[in-house]
Amino acid sequence: MGHILVTGSSRGIGKAALDALAARGARVIGHASRPVGSDKGVPIIAADFGDPLSVQALWEEALEIAGGAIDVVVNNAGRFEANRLDRSDIEWLDAWEDTLRVNLTSAAQLSRFAVLHWQERGVPGRFVHVASRAAYRGDSPAHWHYAAAKSGMVGMHKTIARAYAKDGILSFAVTPGFTDTSMAGDYLASRGGPGLLADIPLGRVATPQEIAAIIAFCALDAPPSMTGAVIDANGASFVR
Repeated sequence: MGHILVTGSSRGIGKAALDALAARGARVIGHASRPVGSDKGVPIIAADFGDPLSVQALWEEALEIAGGAIDVVVNNAGRFEANRLDRSDIEWLDAWEDTLRVNLTSAAQLSRFAVLHWQERGVPGRFVHVASRAAYRGDSPAHWHYAAAKSGMVGMHKTIARAYAKDGILSFAVTPGFTDTSMAGDYLASRGGPGLLADIPLGRVATPQEIAAIIAFCALDAPPSMTGAVIDANGASFVR
């Protein structure tokens, strides 16, 4: 089993995915925005995706740790911060561009490095992109940027799947709804907390471990014919 790079793995869905993959015997490399050392022996590389140069540095360090061969990339890193329309023009634009850089552009950079890596070596590879229900349903008035970034990720995923299947490069995407993570906690509270559960037929939000199970399946088990698939995990709050 080859090396798997998981971005945004210091908490929430990324941490659960790291644990799930490691439990399956995968050789996992994690990522965090700030130095945290290692996690139960799993190396964690620090890279602030707000800096465009950080993605290449992350990729090169991960390759060195992996002995020159990474087989799966899980694009999970994300930022979820409100951006009110009544902010100043420059504040609103800065927040928009920062969210797209962290949530979408960094994933695109990393995906490009990975595709070139697999093509040059003539080997297959896999992506798992962690998007969001917001890619299809949209989000709150203060989260245009988040919904746009996740829509972009889904579009990028589908393009990768169609373009590189002939090379054995597979792409899968997961679109969670509300998930019980620290990133979503403030948002859940701002949207009424228990009140929002009325919109989820399952009656609860997803757990990070549930989303991690889907990520692990896509990374390790999903058949090649599934490439291009988008897997919803939102308790039937949005069906399509």
